[in-house]
Order: sequence, then C-alpha cells, then structure tokens
Amino acid sequence: MKKTRSLLWAIAVFCLFGLASNVFAGEADIKIPDLTQVKFDGLGGVSGVTLMYVGIFLCFVGAAFGLVQYVQTKNLPVHKCMGDVSHTIWETCKTYLFQQGKFLAILWLLIAACIFFYFKGLEHKGFGEVILILACSILGILGSYGVAWFGIRINTVSNSRASFSALKGNPFATLCIPLRSGMSVGLLLVCVELFFMICILVFLKDLAGPCFIGFAIGESLGASALRICGGIFTKIADIGSDLMKIIFKLPEDDPKNPGVIADCTGDNAGDSVGPTADGFETYGVTGVALIAFLALALEQSQAVCATLIIWLFVMRALMIVTSLVSYFLNQAFSQAKYGHQKDFDFEAPLTHLVWITSAVSILITFAASYFLLAKQSIDATTHFDSNLWWVLSAIISCGTVAGALIPEFTKIFVSTTSKHVKEVTNCSKHGGASLNILSGFVAGNFSAFWMGLCILALMFISVLFATYQGSPIVALMPETFKFAAPIFAFGLVAFGFLGMGPVTIAVDSYGPVTDNAQSVYELSQIEGRPGIKEDIEKNFGFKPDFENAKYQLEKGDGAGNTFKATAKPVLIGTAVVGATTMVFGIIILLQNLFGNVIEHLSIVQPEIILGLLMGGAVIYWFTGASCQAVVTGAYRAVVYIKEHMKLDAKTASEKDSKEVVRICTVYAQKGMWNIFIVIFCMALALAFFNSYFFIGYLVAIAFFGLFQAIFMANAGGAWDNAKKIVEVDLRQKGTDLHAATVVGDTVGDPFKDTSSVAMNPVIKFTTLFGLLATQIAVTMPAEKHTLKIAIGAFFFVVALVFVYRSFYSMRIPEDK
Repeated sequence: MKKTRSLLWAIAVFCLFGLASNVFAGEADIKIPDLTQVKFDGLGGVSGVTLMYVGIFLCFVGAAFGLVQYVQTKNLPVHKCMGDVSHTIWETCKTYLFQQGKFLAILWLLIAACIFFYFKGLEHKGFGEVILILACSILGILGSYGVAWFGIRINTVSNSRASFSALKGNPFATLCIPLRSGMSVGLLLVCVELFFMICILVFLKDLAGPCFIGFAIGESLGASALRICGGIFTKIADIGSDLMKIIFKLPEDDPKNPGVIADCTGDNAGDSVGPTADGFETYGVTGVALIAFLALALEQSQAVCATLIIWLFVMRALMIVTSLVSYFLNQAFSQAKYGHQKDFDFEAPLTHLVWITSAVSILITFAASYFLLAKQSIDATTHFDSNLWWVLSAIISCGTVAGALIPEFTKIFVSTTSKHVKEVTNCSKHGGASLNILSGFVAGNFSAFWMGLCILALMFISVLFATYQGSPIVALMPETFKFAAPIFAFGLVAFGFLGMGPVTIAVDSYGPVTDNAQSVYELSQIEGRPGIKEDIEKNFGFKPDFENAKYQLEKGDGAGNTFKATAKPVLIGTAVVGATTMVFGIIILLQNLFGNVIEHLSIVQPEIILGLLMGGAVIYWFTGASCQAVVTGAYRAVVYIKEHMKLDAKTASEKDSKEVVRICTVYAQKGMWNIFIVIFCMALALAFFNSYFFIGYLVAIAFFGLFQAIFMANAGGAWDNAKKIVEVDLRQKGTDLHAATVVGDTVGDPFKDTSSVAMNPVIKFTTLFGLLATQIAVTMPAEKHTLKIAIGAFFFVVALVFVYRSFYSMRIPEDK
C-alpha cells in the first residue's frame, strides 16, 4: 500500500512539473451565458433567476421530507434485541465509511494535481479562482459521500423496524418501511445535488463552467471509489458467509457464522452506499454534460443557451414535485388495495410506483415546457420555434418511458416469477450447479439483447424528433455543428432517464433494507428468547406471528433482489447515453483547434478502429480485475471463517466478526487501488497519444460496458432469485438443490454487485476526466510531439504495471 501511495505522488508531481513549461492555455473553457437577462413570457415575465430561487426552495422541501421520514422511521416500534443488532451493523458500517473517507482524500490529491495544473498552468486563472474550482471538486466528493452516509444510516434504522413489523402479520405495513426509507434517500440525494448545482450556476457566474467540471469530476471520483470498493466488500462478505451454508450445513444468517455481520455491513456498503453515491453522481454528471453541450454548441447564441439551461433546471426542480406526488398517490392506492391482505405480490406496489411516476413526469414535462418555451422570445424581433416545446418534451419522455420500461424488461429475466429464473431453478434440480450456471448465462445474454434493443428503439425515436425536416432542434444548432442535433437528443434521453430519479433510487434502496431485515431477524434470535411472546404482547400490544414473519421477510427480500436489479440497467443506460453528450465536448474542442473533425471521426480512420479495440479490451480487464479482488478476498474470508467457526456456540465472537470485516475492507481497497490507477493513467496516456484514438476509446468503453454490465447484472439477478425460489416457494433449504443454487448465487454475486454496477461510474469518470486530459494534451505545442508521446508512454506503462498487479499481486497463494 505504501509503495502504491508513493507512486501516486510520483504521478502527481510528474503531472505538475514535468509539463508546466511546455504548454500554453487551451481554448475549451466552458462559458455560462448571463442568466439574469432571461424573462419567460409564458409566465408573465418571471425572470430565470427567480425560477432558480424557487428551485432552491423546492430543494429544501424535498430535503425536509427526507429528514422527516428518517425521524418517523426511527420512532417506529422495535424490540431491543433487534435494535441492538441493527446498531451493531451501523457501527460496523460507520467504521467502513471512515476508512473510505480517508481513501477518497488520497485519491482526490491526484485529481487535484491535474485540475490545478490545467486551470493554473494552462488557463492561467487566479490562485483564488483555482482554489474555488478545487473546492467544488471537494464539494462533489462530499456530496457523494454525504448522501451515501445518510442512506446507510436510515437503512440501518429501517432494517430492524421492518424485521419487527413483520411479526404483526401486516405485510403491507412491513413493505412500506423500506420503501419510505428509500424514498427519503432518493429525494434527499436529488435535492442536495440540485441545490449545489443551482448555487454554482447562480452565484459563481463567470466561474460556473470550470466549477461545474470540478464538481462533476469530484462526485464522479467519489461514486467510483464508493461503488467499486463497496461492490468488492459486499461480495467478499456475501460469498464467505454463503459458502458456510454448504460447508457446515448452516441455515441462512446463522448467528454462529462470523461472516454474517460482515455480510450485513456489505449489504449496506455495496447496495446502499454504492448506489446512493452512484445516483448522486449520475444526476450531476448528466446535467453537467448537457450544460457543457449547450454552452459549447450555442456559444454564438447566448440568449438561446441561457433560456435552455434554465429550462433544464426547472425540469430538474419539478422532478422533486413529481416524485412526491407520485409517492403519495401510490401510497393511497396501495393502501386501499393491499392494506388488509395477508399475502400479495410484493413487487406490485413497487411496479405501480414506477409507472405512476413515469406518467406524472411526462405530463408535467409537457405542461412546464409549454409555459416556458411555447411563447418565449429570443429578443425583441425573434421567437423560439413554436414546435420546440413539444419536441424537447417528447425527447425527454423517451428517456422517462425508458426509466419505466427497462425495469419491466429486467423483471422478465430476474423476477422470482419469470420463466428465465424458473428455468435456472429447474436446471438445478437434476443438472446441479453446472446447469444452474449455464442457464444463468443464457438469461444474462438474452437480457442484453432485448434491453439493448429497447434502448436503441427509444434513442432512435429521439433522433427522429431531433432531425425531422424542419426540426426546431436542427435549427438551433450553428452551421458548423448541425450534426450535433442527435447528440443533444441523446443527452435529453439520459436527462429523461433521471426524470424519476428519486423513485429509481427508492426502489433500489428497498433491497438492502429487506435483505438486512431478514438477517436482523435471525441474528436477534428473537424466537428463542424466554417469554418473548408475553413480552411483545405486554410492551407492544400484539401477538407475534413468528412463522409468517419469516416467510414475509423472505418474500420481501425476493422483491428487493428484483428491484435492485431493475435500477442497475437504468443507471448504466444513463451513463452510456450521457457519455455520448460529454464526448461531444471533446469533439468541439478539436473542431475549434484543428477543424475537419468529422473527417477524422470516420470509421475508416485507423485511429478510431484502434480506439474501439482499446476500449473493449479495458472493459474486459476491468471485469476480471474487480472479480479477482472478490475471489482473493472471499478465499481469505472463507479460510478464516472455517478455522474460527465454533459450531457449539450460539453466536460468533465479536473479535472473529470484526476480523472478517477487516479482510473485506483490505481486499476492497487493494482492488480499488489497482483499478483506479489503471483507469486514471489510461485516460491520460491515450489522450496524449492521439485525440481521435481517445474518442474511439471512450465510445468503446461506453458501449462495450453497456452490454457487459447488463449481461452480468441480469445473469447475477437470475442466479440470486433462483436460490430465493428454492428457499421461499419450494422451502428446500439444506438440500442438494439448495446447494446448487447457492453455488450459482455466489458466481452471480460479483457479476451483479461488483463488476456490472461499477462500470457506470467508471464510464462517467473516464469521460469527464477525459475531457480535462484531452484539453491538457492538445494545448501542447506541435513541436513538442515527441514529448507528448513520451508522456503518454509513461502513463501507459504505469497503467500496464497495475493491470499486471491486479491479477498477479492479488493471486491466492498456492499450498505447499
């Protein structure tokens, strides 16, 4: 670890001092137009800045809702034995978060060196301005880290409350607890992000463009680290704990298993911290990509650019309203339909929430766009095209529909009721783990095809709206960038994906709470406590139903598995579609500097072909490196747990549980060091080699990453829920069939919760940092070409060293 940190400092010093005397300032500094001049005719002349202040007010409303939900959840009744377990999980999670905070601080220093070098050494900005840009990058990291902290805190409160609520025999009341906590996380996440972005836009003015880039890089770094480390940690713990079911024939979440506390911590580190930070970053980076696009493409049309930027922010602020309205509508409908039922499909209320939010979002998008743009003037003599409002709304709606359709496609391959998952279960009955694994591969591959087709269709529809004859979007683009109309449409589709962002995060956060609730129930050993029935009846006023409670918690966990799976393709789809918009920023930079950019981007150019091959290679390396970290860490955890398992004890010792957590943390951070340095150095190296080669690389990691992530996420989801069918529907725990599905589930664990989900922040970080890397590279004088190649070669060699280390320094030692 010390050697790795020393190398990081060496790279940082090389960035700062090895280049400083050989470059001159670049041209691609994003300039945000003056927003104070925008007045909206359709709203009676209300100024754009006033609408931004309204947006800030809505942020406080949404954040207040999230905090109130936290207090209400914390005040729900819970038995002390369950509350103690959730407190132990929280304390372990807190230790993990502190470790990750230190880790992020070290990684930030490397990024800060590059930001400082570019804006001070190349752009020659004042020292105070550079400090402000760096502060925004810290703000981005703290935003990702802070919302992740809140998410893990409310989830570790909700888990014991949901577990205790199941004893009452009212499944709908139990379902509402994790959904309420998820909704609070989703809304707080969006409100904090929007608040930061509005403040940068309104108050930093001339520095808003560079500060947006700094902020986006910071939150992308935070999300990448938390997502990758969390994904590795959780699957080391999960596999280590699950394999004990086979080795020692232990039941689910047996308290004597030292890996269970680590598993519960991992559920939150991987399925709460990671997605929350990821969602925060996705929301911000997509917005920055669109702002950068508008500022660069419409540089000569400042009034149009300013109006559209404010329109985007109004749409984002209204997302808070649509999510709240949809949540309460769904709550009322579900209460009336399921409130008194003793058993029902737990996926149904979550599905209804997604579709209600989609419908409400589309309606509000069209209505708000009409009032903002239908009668809007550009200046005293010209107006916006009268069709612009509905064309923009239709394109955004393609993304909003995708946000509802993709979960439906996902459920076809991962739900406990899907034919693909039942096929995996049936294969396991006589084919054991071998056919179980092969059938999961089939589900993952088919899902990549159908979901890829779904995304393609919606993007194609958006292109038709953007480019039809007489399209107002084509008319907006300057003559030099007429080809950019579809790129803008893709960015708006990504924007539409996030139109129901709080709800996407809510149904995703539902999963770790239900998973932990089941564990809390077992770890509390509440059933075996003397006089527990009388205790609960006396102090809480109801007779506990232990048998039904366990069944309902397992059903809730199955629904949680499904909806954790549905959020993954939405986030990865947003990353890929949004990345195409950010790549356009690099294209404009090259066009302004060199011209004839379209000719160089032709598929017949060798640089593009080679870049595509490079990007594909890196995606497959990343998949292997992240899985290898899980394999090695899980091996260490399994060896330790086997040696320290005490079958005659009622519970594992605190010391043994903490050691398993330590093993998970160590290998998560080892894996992250290797992965981050490769991604960072590759971006710098390839940008210095050739900018068009680098564009091919960025496009390849986006599209290779999309299909690899969908395949891995849904194959893993199918294996996971095939095990759940055996445990809940067939009730065959401890059988050979169960052992076969457990093996499949452990194969799927790093697929669905490590490699696949981490591709999302990796794609966005590479694209964002790539914009900065390209700016650094192209501003070097032409006569310094040899130096550029040498710099690229240096970073490429460093990357290859860590590619080598990601396997050979992470290998399991051979027995002698």
